[in-house]
Amino acid sequence: MTQAHNAHHVHDTHTHAHPGFLHSDHVDGADAAPWWHAVRNASIASVVLVAIALVISFLLLPVAKAQTKGELRIGYQKAASLLALQKSQGTLEKKLAPLGFGVKWVEFPAGPQLLEGLNVGSIDVGYVGEAPPIFAQAAGARFVYVGNDPAAPQAEAVVVPKDSAIRTVADLKGKKVALNKGSNVHYLLVKALEKNGLKHSDVQPVFLAPADARAAFERGAVDAWVIWDPFLAAAEKQIGARLLVDGTGLVNNHQFYLAERGFIEKHPQVIAALFDDAVERGRWLTANLDEAAKLIAPLQGLDVEVVKLSLSRYPLNVAPVSAKVAAEQQKVADVFHELKLIPQAIKVADALPAKPISTAAAR
Repeated sequence: MTQAHNAHHVHDTHTHAHPGFLHSDHVDGADAAPWWHAVRNASIASVVLVAIALVISFLLLPVAKAQTKGELRIGYQKAASLLALQKSQGTLEKKLAPLGFGVKWVEFPAGPQLLEGLNVGSIDVGYVGEAPPIFAQAAGARFVYVGNDPAAPQAEAVVVPKDSAIRTVADLKGKKVALNKGSNVHYLLVKALEKNGLKHSDVQPVFLAPADARAAFERGAVDAWVIWDPFLAAAEKQIGARLLVDGTGLVNNHQFYLAERGFIEKHPQVIAALFDDAVERGRWLTANLDEAAKLIAPLQGLDVEVVKLSLSRYPLNVAPVSAKVAAEQQKVADVFHELKLIPQAIKVADALPAKPISTAAAR
């Protein structure tokens, strides 16, 4: 039915319903014409607007598809201060937007749980200490080491209550020691005991996640606690935990970026963007420690001074895993195998990418 036919039909309806309307002394045929022209013009305008909207939608379709091209799912721990900062400031989202990728942040209580998430496919990238990848690789997990921060031996330690009679690592013999099984501090405990003539079997490990370990430590259910920052700094500042020994001279305590092998092979540019953002934010954090601590403290639920102490013990400058770092990681794996903490020997080299990630710093 045409617009003209519609107009004629409407005219007839009004004529029959209100016979005096169009023929009254106040509305003659000349005055009525503009009214019908307005109706016709409005109809035409509506059609034009709909057509324009369809054309715009068609043109923007490729952009919409690009914006939803993919998603980088990052596994992180609240203790990972740099990632907590990146998450809160949205800098990584901005860095990945031109690549058509969004970001999903998935929090885990500790490294072993994060590695399980990586293994079952719930995340693409994770950030953990040096021990979790070894336990995960021994269990058959598929991942690759893609990067690491510099060594941070002071960022983990064995602590005891401030009034404890324990004065040296040797005094730990027969004592209950809390730690997160398979975490970076597991290796610290092994090396600290070894240096003091003790074996892993000479202590009673009590495997607890950080929050539960803190509770057990405070109520005296364990004699010592092996823990990392910022939990370490919190224990020192808040409850006066006494440092028995930190990782200096014992361990490297590298923090590693791990990725699902298939993801890094398909999207190396996404990992490179992640590294570039981490380097940029890490440099800013180091140069603005006070301001960074104020921003991160509420994210971690900690006092500013606790966070500042923690940040001061973590050098930040991610780089692709080198042959030297891989060899150091292999030593950790060999020790765990000798102690039968992992069921089989592993080769760290088997979990390295085919080629290193190319970052802005390296280009």
